[in-house]
Amino acid sequence: MNYREKLKDIKRVVVKVGTTSLTYPNGKLNLKKIDDLSKVITDLSNKGLEVILVSSGAIAIGAQKLGLDKRPRDVIGKQAASAVGQALLMQIYEKFFSEYNQNIAQVLLTKPIFESEIKRRNASNTINRLIEMNVVPIVNENDTIATDELNEFSDNDTLSSYVAMLAKAELLIILSDIDGMYTADPNKDEDAKIIDVVEKVDDEIYSLAGGSASSLGTGGMVTKVKAADYLAKHKISMVIASGEKAEILYDILDGEKVGTLFVGDLVE
Repeated sequence: MNYREKLKDIKRVVVKVGTTSLTYPNGKLNLKKIDDLSKVITDLSNKGLEVILVSSGAIAIGAQKLGLDKRPRDVIGKQAASAVGQALLMQIYEKFFSEYNQNIAQVLLTKPIFESEIKRRNASNTINRLIEMNVVPIVNENDTIATDELNEFSDNDTLSSYVAMLAKAELLIILSDIDGMYTADPNKDEDAKIIDVVEKVDDEIYSLAGGSASSLGTGGMVTKVKAADYLAKHKISMVIASGEKAEILYDILDGEKVGTLFVGDLVE
């Protein structure tokens, strides 16, 4: 069965972009990548797709603005960096999206919102109304409010899977510093091959997942596999692909063999 072919019929998609896809290796913003991402998402919206962006980067940008050598590890430090960085991140997105005449909106969420039927419905209604108004919602966790493990997401891979469920999206695309899931660690095994399609997340798939490869982000392959597992229960598919070039979104949605596809609702 050609699962990829069915991606051409996707109407609503969540795109999650990691910190490393928005910055240089030194942690500073890569403005060209942000510009390209804004252009491609606007073009997809013009085409008729409903796109929701889940963007990392607030803490990294805040740390840079505050002159910190590295991303804070303590809760208060992360909150402070996020408070500074979130405003800057949206300012930058507003600048680039406005160049393409695309309206955007900031949506900050916390984990308890997904655990309350009323709050979950209100958040869903807001996102749906924004999309109806041809506005691209840009979602992030409200880091300055989420202060403990019970109230915060461990990473934006998890958050994006929750957002895809909340918005009743058909597909989540995770753009990262890795171009898919491999049969082994490609940094250690030259024979490692990228996995094209995962029909079911099982123990074998989990065993292939490792930790985070970047000091800038918080997620690794484990969090991505968990996100795919969660989405499969809601019949939502997911693709992991490289965030090096935003144009890869065209290839994915055109059914090209790009990254790793975790099958959700594409199974008949």
